[in-house]
Amino acid sequence: MSDTTKPWFTRLAQLTLAAAANLFPGYFAVVMATGATSIALNLLDYRVLALFLLLANCLAYGFLWFLTVIRVLWYPKSLVEDMVSHARGPGFFTLIAGTCILGSQFQLLFGWNQIAAAFWWVGVILWAVIMYLFFIAVTTRKKKPALDSGINGAWLLAAVSTQSVSILTALVPWSGPEDLRLFFALCMFMIGCMLYLAIITMIFYRLTFLKLNPETLSPPYWINMGAVAITTLAGSTLILRGQEGSLLVDFLPFMRGFTLFFWSIASWWIPLLIGLSFWRHFIQRHKLKYEPQLWSLVFPLAMYTTGTIRLADALNTPFLMTIPVFTVWLALAAWVMTSFGMWRHLARLAKATRNT
Repeated sequence: MSDTTKPWFTRLAQLTLAAAANLFPGYFAVVMATGATSIALNLLDYRVLALFLLLANCLAYGFLWFLTVIRVLWYPKSLVEDMVSHARGPGFFTLIAGTCILGSQFQLLFGWNQIAAAFWWVGVILWAVIMYLFFIAVTTRKKKPALDSGINGAWLLAAVSTQSVSILTALVPWSGPEDLRLFFALCMFMIGCMLYLAIITMIFYRLTFLKLNPETLSPPYWINMGAVAITTLAGSTLILRGQEGSLLVDFLPFMRGFTLFFWSIASWWIPLLIGLSFWRHFIQRHKLKYEPQLWSLVFPLAMYTTGTIRLADALNTPFLMTIPVFTVWLALAAWVMTSFGMWRHLARLAKATRNT
């Protein structure tokens, strides 16, 4: 029986299994990028666009979890191989960040406390499982890759996921002692800072002292900026909570300086990453085409916008608002173009699968 004569549900099942088997571990970056763009638009009072992206994000989140569950049940071996991989394993941190960012969307756009709290529980559990499984796996494996092939910007997703937990912790309601919740959010913020500072040192060394070619300079290197952008957002969120009067009051001077420190780093990265992208695509003639890792470029643009908005509120520096009113449209344009590329890519994959 040829593929075209098979029942439609049989062809659909084949497509679904193929998608699950080859699911890129970092595909939840779609949820991260869409959520960050939606929150930025909402903060700038573009509510209709923000709500549209929230709907798109719910659909993407549900579908990606559907494929992930299928992969766990049908292809556990390939899942484990990805988890212990230095190159692909960090992608699993997008499950944590995507979950927490979607929860933050529900909290900030609608104030749906119970839904946001449910996402918080899922995010915290995922953080505990994925964080320690990954680092134990890559630490204890016998054969390890060299630094030039084993590390890239995706490793900073460990810091991104931790800061996403900190942000949602500070936003969701809490039935226990308020200081306990904010203490946990502050600790997660500090852990995220530690992870960034530790990992970025190796990445910076890899960029400046080891050979770099257009193929290895992939979009995840934009997370160099995105990780400090979400750190800025986490710090600003805690500053705003501290100004309401809480355990964080004593930490406010430190938090203001530390958060501005990370925002400055994020701003410093942008011209460098633009220059490296120009070198990759215009000087080295590397063809720009869709790949799942492109969402790692959209997320930093959106998160830098959101982090700057919150920083302006936290430090009472309204002049900073000239930045996000411009960058939000860059983030939205990047989201639209990447979405278009993704749908074209998926359509081609579906056609190729039907013809095999």
